[in-house]
Amino acid sequence: MTDIEQRGLYYEEFETGVRYLHRPGRTVTESDNVLFTTLTMNTQSLHLDAAWAETQPFGQRLVNSMFTLSTMVGSSVGQLTQGTIIGNLGFTEVAFPHPMFHGDTLYTETEVVEKRLSQSRPGQGIVTLRHTGKNQDGIVVGVATRSVLVWCAP
Repeated sequence: MTDIEQRGLYYEEFETGVRYLHRPGRTVTESDNVLFTTLTMNTQSLHLDAAWAETQPFGQRLVNSMFTLSTMVGSSVGQLTQGTIIGNLGFTEVAFPHPMFHGDTLYTETEVVEKRLSQSRPGQGIVTLRHTGKNQDGIVVGVATRSVLVWCAP
């Protein structure tokens, strides 16, 4: 019998210009939004106060944008970095061009933008990823560019 362990990609397996579609999507519930918002101590009424949010431009509560960002990054883990990442190095761009609402489904794709071997850490490389989240209608709800430090193949 052959054992196959789920893992992300090693540095050598990343190819610039390749786009990964992460499935399944994630339908966001009211409970998700309220729990995430309260767990992170974000008291923003746009996420928690339905009556007040109805008086605002979107007419309803918005999904916490940090939940959107976290879910975009999280949905990429199984395909790209599970067990091969050493650490997140940072984000150079994060934008939320359209809000998410309760009941929306988030679909994320990731493009490999750039890669280079680490000069100071032999056996490791830096990969730049551009995550794009879209709702069920194909409207972009989030974009994030991040750099990760990953292992080279053993």
